[in-house]
Formats: sequence, C-alpha cells, structure tokens
Amino acid sequence: MRLGLLGGTFDPIHFGHLAVAEAVFYEMNLDKVYFVPSRQPPHKRRKVTPAEHRLAMVKLAVVSNPNFEVSTVEIERPGPSFTVDTVREFLQLYPQAEVFFILGMDALAEFLTWHRVEELLTLCRFVVATRPGYSGTSKVIRGRKVTVLPVPGVAVSSTEIRERVRAGKPIRYLLPEAVEEYIHIRGLYR
Repeated sequence: MRLGLLGGTFDPIHFGHLAVAEAVFYEMNLDKVYFVPSRQPPHKRRKVTPAEHRLAMVKLAVVSNPNFEVSTVEIERPGPSFTVDTVREFLQLYPQAEVFFILGMDALAEFLTWHRVEELLTLCRFVVATRPGYSGTSKVIRGRKVTVLPVPGVAVSSTEIRERVRAGKPIRYLLPEAVEEYIHIRGLYR
C-alpha cells in the first residue's frame, strides 16, 4: 500500500492544497492521500483558527474525492503536532505501507529544523510539490532521495484568503464552495 500524507494547518484549506494532493496521488501512484490537519503547528507564530473548524473545513473539501481521506491523529494527540510522530502513528496503523510525506517548496526551506528530522528521514519518502517551471526532479537531503514534483499551479494561499475575508472581498473560486459557506456561516477570519 502506498499512502500519501499531506499535513498542514489548513487555515483554511483551498484549491492549491487539493491540486497538490491530486497531482501527487496520480504521479506517485498512491492508493490514498490522507489530509492531516495539525492541532498545534510548531512552526506557526500566529494564532490559528480552532482545530475543530479547520478539521470541519478539510472534511467538507475532500468529501467528494474517493482517493482522499481525513486523519484526525494530530487533532487527537496532545502537544505540538510533530510530523515524525504522525508518520510513526501511520506506520503502526499500516505496517505494510510505504508512506510518502507531501510538502511544498516553502516547507522544504524549514525542513532541516523540524523535530527529530534525522529519524523522520528514515521513516518515509518525501515528495516536494513545486509550481510549474521548476526544473528539478529529485534532491538529496542528508543522503535521502526526495522527489521534486511540479504540480499544476493554483496561485492562492490561506493567508490571502484570510486577508480577503477580513477586507470583505470575495473568496469564491479560491476554495471549495462548501468551505466558503462554512467560513461565512461561522464568521471566521473577520
């Protein structure tokens, strides 16, 4: 079994996250991609939206794709959401699985500062999603091959969506309609 893990704050989830997951699912011949919202992201300096809202939005965003699942392992685990603990938990749940951790080029820049990164490098494979036009196909980080995969570019960020909501600007077509509705009904990001 080949499982992809896409972790993140998802504050909120948007079409960029979904496009990355779909591209990696196809290109890496995965059986499933798990979206893993973090409860307490260790690298975020700003206050994040409560986990129950972010989890609900992720569930709304992926419900129509049978190749996607939502995992609550980080939401349920107390303390900071460290990737190494999440990968270990997935390997316990699926001992025969090959795990592919999906991250963006921006996260790769901070990667060597992650908690127990040396151990993490031994547990799973890494797929770095880049925007079109990036020429690299793989990288080596501390002796481990990392697949660099250009994916369809969706020029949107969670920060931009939060700022647009605060400014009263439309966010339609930046994220799934159900997530947009959830944001408006709950009064998030105002």
